Amino acid sequence: MKSRSPYLGYAFIAIVVSLICNFSYLLLLVSSQTDTGNQRSPRQRYKEIAFEQMDGVLSVAGDGYGYLITDEGDSVFIDHRKVHWLGLKSGDELVIEASERRNFESEHLIMRRVLERNGRDFDYGALYRGSEQWSILLYQFLFYFVLSFILLMVMNSKGRDLSWWRFFLRSAICAVILFATYFISPVPMMHSAEVIPVYKSREVVELVVVLKSCFMLVVVILYSRIYTLLYREQQVLLENEILRNENLTTKYNMLASQVNPHFLFNSLSSLSMLVREKDEERALKYIDQLAYTFRYITQNVSNSNFVSLRQEIEFAKAYTYLFKIRYADKISFDFDVESKYLDYRLPAISLQPLVGNAVKHNTITAKRPLNVHIRTEEGYLVVSNEKHPMIEPSVGTGIGLSNLNSRYQLLLNREIEIIDNDKEFIVRLPLEEPNK
Repeated sequence: MKSRSPYLGYAFIAIVVSLICNFSYLLLLVSSQTDTGNQRSPRQRYKEIAFEQMDGVLSVAGDGYGYLITDEGDSVFIDHRKVHWLGLKSGDELVIEASERRNFESEHLIMRRVLERNGRDFDYGALYRGSEQWSILLYQFLFYFVLSFILLMVMNSKGRDLSWWRFFLRSAICAVILFATYFISPVPMMHSAEVIPVYKSREVVELVVVLKSCFMLVVVILYSRIYTLLYREQQVLLENEILRNENLTTKYNMLASQVNPHFLFNSLSSLSMLVREKDEERALKYIDQLAYTFRYITQNVSNSNFVSLRQEIEFAKAYTYLFKIRYADKISFDFDVESKYLDYRLPAISLQPLVGNAVKHNTITAKRPLNVHIRTEEGYLVVSNEKHPMIEPSVGTGIGLSNLNSRYQLLLNREIEIIDNDKEFIVRLPLEEPNK
């Protein structure tokens, strides 16, 4: 399964950081307190600039521009954006700060800031908190979003598993980027309804911008470190899973390889019997069936996947034919497999040890023939036979059922069911649906 692009994660974190930077209550509170402080001592803030305090009555023209008419007959120009932003109306009595208009030869004055309106201090903080000027907020949001995304790219590019010195180096690079971009960071000017960069601001250190930059740096560094730790954990889990799968495959191959010599020994014994009887036609047919079954085993002995029940039944029919040749009418095999289960899956070479054990551990004579039933039943493949105890029980090799059960545990995480009573021996093999 492919992992999602890390850029989506970077974008999400950048959005969160930008939203917190621009809409955090604490940062807005700091901003509000800063503005209030500026209102309390405006002359102290602007004492180095040639500002003039003036008062008069506002007159708003039809085109939206305003003019403050003083008692001395002077007029102060007010831009239409400020009139709209500050909610000024004709007839308002204002106390303002004014300065000469720059880049013009005329000596007309322009308003820079409102100090009082109709006898009351003008609250820029309240104006800012109730502002609907989304363009200012959007501009700031996009700026911090892009900046956060760039910092995340720097911290996480060219490899996720960073050594400590690389981590500190990239953190230092991010700090340098923030310092460089600090001077172009946006500062909203509430009294003029516009955004200016820090280098145009009258304050050398903009506290709110510094707080936003520090917060952004901390979040980016923490996210990158957590991201690195999670990546390392995923790598360890992946490596463990690969080792586990390799271990399971090795165990399965070792178990399956034990089937070959066991099967070959019994088959050669049967073939030698036919050769001694000099039955050429049956011997040739026996060799063909032996070749087919041996080919099936060798092709699947190292296969840790599954085969369909259809394939396993075809193999079982060829394999049981070898016993029919050997025991003639003393043994029979009944197949009753429902067609709906033919595409179900099971580990390869599951029937061979069951059929072999049935033959090996029972007395087979003309008077007491052995009948082996192979059928499907409620999602299981069931192999059963009546018990014909031998006078001298055959000593098992320990390979058959324990081998088969181990393979089922490795591949299906399930066990085979064994029912052994006085009359019948039954083994139930779980089948896996083909769409799993």
